[in-house]
Amino acid sequence: MHTKKQIIVAIGREHGSGGHYIAQMISRALGVRLYDKKSIEAEVVDQGYSPEIISQMDERPVNFFTSRRIGKYSNSLEVNVAERTFQMLQAKAAQGESFVVLGRCGEQVLKNNPNCISIFICGNPQFKLGRIMEKLNLDTEQAIEEIKSVDRSRKNYHNYYCDTKWGDARGYDMTVKSDVLGCEKTAQMLTAYIRAFMQEE
Repeated sequence: MHTKKQIIVAIGREHGSGGHYIAQMISRALGVRLYDKKSIEAEVVDQGYSPEIISQMDERPVNFFTSRRIGKYSNSLEVNVAERTFQMLQAKAAQGESFVVLGRCGEQVLKNNPNCISIFICGNPQFKLGRIMEKLNLDTEQAIEEIKSVDRSRKNYHNYYCDTKWGDARGYDMTVKSDVLGCEKTAQMLTAYIRAFMQEE
């Protein structure tokens, strides 16, 4: 038995589930880079778009009223930013880099890499509501709308580019509710799961 030389962890998440926090803990535990909103935008900015455009268009659903595609070319900024993001992740994987990627259709974009394991993190509505209220200093109604809005955007983005549906357990190697164990223990459990996946016969 030996350990895989490369490990890629693709994490999808519901807003308020602690997905970003869990992804940070997993990346630290494994000693690999985390590609999240900030680090992905920094990578894609190097490819010609301004930081403002990248930030506005990152993980945004396509506007069907303004977008057109001719062959493989699209006039949609959202599509172009998404495709550059996917290409960047595929290039990192092809170069043998190990990393954790948060969102960005990672489980589909990297599904052909045998070293990729995909996880979706969800949570009890009250657990998510409490986290968002505390983190963003919102009242109950504001937090409910915040969760609905962000998850709607993530769902539309994912489902536009992917064959599988956002959050559908059949599209991931593991789906977990972070409120059952709490974020820290969920990260520990997932790290153990990933390390077991890294061991080859």
